[in-house]
Amino acid sequence: MRIVVLVSGTGSNLQAVIDAVTAGALDVEIAAVGADRPGTFGVERSAAAGIPTFVVDFKAYPDRAAWNAALTETVAAYAPDVVVSSGFMRIVSAGFIDAFGGKYLNTHPALLPSFPGAHGVRDALAYGVKVTGCTVHWADAGVDTGPIIAQEAVAIEDGETEESLHERIKVVERRLLVSTLASLAAAHNGRK
Repeated sequence: MRIVVLVSGTGSNLQAVIDAVTAGALDVEIAAVGADRPGTFGVERSAAAGIPTFVVDFKAYPDRAAWNAALTETVAAYAPDVVVSSGFMRIVSAGFIDAFGGKYLNTHPALLPSFPGAHGVRDALAYGVKVTGCTVHWADAGVDTGPIIAQEAVAIEDGETEESLHERIKVVERRLLVSTLASLAAAHNGRK
C-alpha cells in the first residue's frame, strides 16, 4: 500500500510510521512526504530517511482553491492508495479528498466528535473532562469529521498541563496510527 504523508510540523507521528516501516512491522511504502510550508522538521526528517519530499507552500498561492488544486496535483503524482494527514494543519477541499477516493486518513488528539479543531487538548482540559484520547478517522471536507476508524482513551491526571497531556496523547496516537495503517495495509495488500 502506497501512502503520501502530509505534515505541518515536526512529524513525530510520521517518525513512528517511518520506524515501523524500517523495522518491517508495517507493510507500506511511503511514496512521499509533503508540507504546506517550507522549513518543517517533518520534511527534513523524511529527506534524511531517503523519502521523496515536496512543499506546496500555502502562502505561494493567491487563494485556497489554487493551493488545493496544486496540492491535489502534487500528491496525485505519487499515486497513493492512502493520504495520511499527520499533524497537517490545513483543511483540504472536498475535491482533494474525492481525488483520492475518500482515502484521506487523519489523526486527532481528542475522542471525536468531542473537541474538534486545532485545540482539542486545550479544549478538553478547559471543559474539565476526566478522559480524553485520540482518534484516527477518514477525513471529509469538515473539520475533524468523517468516519471514525479507531480511538483510544487517555485519562487526564490531576495537575495535568496542556503540554504534558498532549505528549501523553501523542504516545498513544503514534501507536494507534501505525496499527491502523497496518490493518489497512493488510486488507489492501490482501486484495492484490
